[in-house]
Amino acid sequence: MVAGLVAAVTVAGLLPGWWCGRDADAWFRGDPGRVHGLAEELLAFEAADDQRRATGSGGELADMWGLLAHQMTALGLAQISLDHPEWRARYAPVATRAAAKTLRPEMRSVFTVGWHGEDGVTVPDSPHGHAYLSYPALALGMARLVDPAFPPDLAAQQDALVTAYERRLLASPTGLIDTFPGEAYPTDVAAVAAAIAVHGRATGVDHSAVLAHWARQLRAVQIDPATGLVWQRMGSDGRAHDAPRASGTGLAAYFAGFADRALARDLATGLFREERSVLGFGAIHEYGGGSTGPGDIDSGPVVLGISVSATAFALAPARAFGNHDVFTRVFRTADLAGLPMRSGDRLRFTNAGAIGNALLLAFLTSGPELAR
Repeated sequence: MVAGLVAAVTVAGLLPGWWCGRDADAWFRGDPGRVHGLAEELLAFEAADDQRRATGSGGELADMWGLLAHQMTALGLAQISLDHPEWRARYAPVATRAAAKTLRPEMRSVFTVGWHGEDGVTVPDSPHGHAYLSYPALALGMARLVDPAFPPDLAAQQDALVTAYERRLLASPTGLIDTFPGEAYPTDVAAVAAAIAVHGRATGVDHSAVLAHWARQLRAVQIDPATGLVWQRMGSDGRAHDAPRASGTGLAAYFAGFADRALARDLATGLFREERSVLGFGAIHEYGGGSTGPGDIDSGPVVLGISVSATAFALAPARAFGNHDVFTRVFRTADLAGLPMRSGDRLRFTNAGAIGNALLLAFLTSGPELAR
């Protein structure tokens, strides 16, 4: 009886991890069936958004949530187009459409209000940072990289954003520029660097000086040496306004992978130190170095110190740097929480919604050769 009880407990402990991790290796290897299924789900999202706009009822998502959903859709589809050139004709034009939507005024309205009505798109010579526009700038760059029919007007818009960012970053002794007045986020600035780097790949323009300046200052100013995590919020003067946190570090590691692979690896190392695991399920602790705090828009809900967002973000650097063990443990948690489901040729994480599926598309297809 004792042996039977031990066996039952063992099976009960191992079975959920096995079940939720059954697709982890396939995703880690970039299995075309999984990748194609999730990509088709995001194509359906973009098609529904196009239809709503055509009928005058507005997009599926607006404000910064729409910005994030369309940006990550564009990044994921562009990454897939690089990995699978045979799919480029299908996915690259949708990547361009998704990237173009990130420039719509309603996607940045909260930021325009924050800058007292100044729109960073229409005032490219502004002395202010407007670092949030790195999200459309990066999406445009990746679409431009894979879409032979990328429109000239969008190319000109991306050129203008990158030119402004290069000037602002080189002028910043800390390598920080503001997202909101008085508030700089190292994560957003990593996206600025990513946008600049991808622009260089798409156009052949040499941006090495500004990228080297950003990388030096990120190492010197923006990383907490005790934890290896970036400070979540800072002043552009380099003073910390928040604790070092995993959610910002995880997303920064993904963005840094487009610009500086060694730096992205260092950020990933700090992030993985915050992993906690139980019964084969991995999750990321939000606050490093003994700091504590509540959840917010960046971290998502924080439960017993664990961040929903940081856990999802960890999938990208785990895959990009070949850390199979971390990827598998974290994927199990994403699978358990997301409830993946197939419908025809589409695959979606049922509980994730459009934003979550767009994020997962980008992170689960994040590859080892983004920074070149």
